[in-house]
Amino acid sequence: MANRLSDKVIIVTGGASGIGAACAEVFAAEGASVSVCDINEQGGLATANRLGDRATFLKLDTSQESDWVNAVESTVAQFGAVHGVANVAGIAHTDDNVEACTPADWSRLLRVNLDGVFLGTKHGVLAMKQNGGGSIVNISSIYAVVADPFGEAVSYNASKGGVRLLSKSAALHCAREGYRIRVNTIHPGFIDTPMGTMTLKSDADPAAEKQATIDRHPIGRLGEPEEIALTALYLLSDESAFVTGTEMLVDGGYTAV
Repeated sequence: MANRLSDKVIIVTGGASGIGAACAEVFAAEGASVSVCDINEQGGLATANRLGDRATFLKLDTSQESDWVNAVESTVAQFGAVHGVANVAGIAHTDDNVEACTPADWSRLLRVNLDGVFLGTKHGVLAMKQNGGGSIVNISSIYAVVADPFGEAVSYNASKGGVRLLSKSAALHCAREGYRIRVNTIHPGFIDTPMGTMTLKSDADPAAEKQATIDRHPIGRLGEPEEIALTALYLLSDESAFVTGTEMLVDGGYTAV
């Protein structure tokens, strides 16, 4: 490893599993100190413990602003600053079409997927402008660019589309204020994580549904969490110093069709 994040302090949400855990592991391996944040205390602690002295676990409900204030303050107290935030935490649910989706389901999903990213971006900016700059990476989705082909992800589509334009707006604000804070989004295709394959388990034939999902990716497979983490690594590193307000599709060609 080349220590591409040497001396940087990164807050990672959703760090208990999947893409969030992969991000925490890659960032620490590249020299960062990492605050592993999740509402899942057991899983988050397990990730942090694997990383040793480079990491700490902070319990964080991303939809609660008071939790964000505590996460930033605790990170600064332990590691001295915040140089990056990776907003990874998110949820999904099935049977989410415009007729079946209830107001409660809609609000719950947007509270985590959109409100949580807004708060993470806001408090990331407030922290990082104190130390002269940094980078925020918000995990969106291919479903911010295209709709679920069966119309079964109305609230998820809305939340991830919101993340996409929230991030562009924040990037422009930071650039025009001269903060030297960059904000970008990553748009994964289907990734082989528990959440990424959650809907397949509810299908009458999960194996056939998984293959059909794979077939929608021209590259011929699902993505791996580490592939998203490595993209986030680039965006958090100084290598991407001229990259802000953009979106990186990491989708095996899904949206190119």
